[in-house]
Amino acid sequence: MSEEKKNPGILEGFKAFLMRGNVVDLAVAVVIGAAFTNIVNSVVKGVINPLVGAIGTKNLDNYSSCLKSPCTGTGDTATGIRIMWGSVLGATLTFVITAAVVYFLMVLPMSKYLARQAARQKEKESTQEVMEVTELEVLKEIRDALVAQRGSGHTQR
Repeated sequence: MSEEKKNPGILEGFKAFLMRGNVVDLAVAVVIGAAFTNIVNSVVKGVINPLVGAIGTKNLDNYSSCLKSPCTGTGDTATGIRIMWGSVLGATLTFVITAAVVYFLMVLPMSKYLARQAARQKEKESTQEVMEVTELEVLKEIRDALVAQRGSGHTQR
């Protein structure tokens, strides 16, 4: 009996969790992020990496240092202790380049766009406030004119 009461509560809680706005927003962000990853990877591989490769090498994975000699062979046949610092450097450079591409191609333009939108909205609100104040002033003038007209003995019927 307690099992029957417990299951609807769990299902209702799960439904409430899924229907929260932030869960849906997160799901949309993951999908958009996955799609955007292809764009960023294409820019990095197609444009940035060749430019970096023109300065140095494209593949840093083969760079290493030997801690304990002899460092010969690769994989299961390797001897010695080899520190593969080239792969770490390559991954770090890829991360920095990818972060720069995302920042300069997406974050910076979007923040400038949002700042312009906020400025326009603020300008629109201040204009609306001025118009409301102006309407209020006109209504006050009309009221004062009517009061003055009644006070001077001019009544219209």
